[in-house]
Amino acid sequence: MNPRRARIAFSDAAAKQLENITTEREIHALDRALVVISVDPDIGEPIPGDTTGPQLRQHADDLEAVRVLYFVTALRTVVVVAYIEV
Repeated sequence: MNPRRARIAFSDAAAKQLENITTEREIHALDRALVVISVDPDIGEPIPGDTTGPQLRQHADDLEAVRVLYFVTALRTVVVVAYIEV
C-alpha cells in the first residue's frame, strides 16, 4: 500500500452533487468514505462494464449508508463520479 494518501478530485456531476450536501451527517458520511478511499484507492469493488478507460469502482460504507463511485487515474488520483446515499 502507498504510504501517501491519494489525491481526491470530483467530476463535474459529483461536484454538483456536493453543492447540495448541507447536513453535518451528510458531510461526515462523505468525509469518512473519502478518507478510506484516499488511504487505499483499490478498496472499492470494480463495476463490470466498459473497460476502455479507467476501471469504475464503488466503495460502500455500510456504517454511514453511503456509496461512492470513482475511478483511479494512472497518477493515483481518485476521481469521484457520484456520491449515493443508500
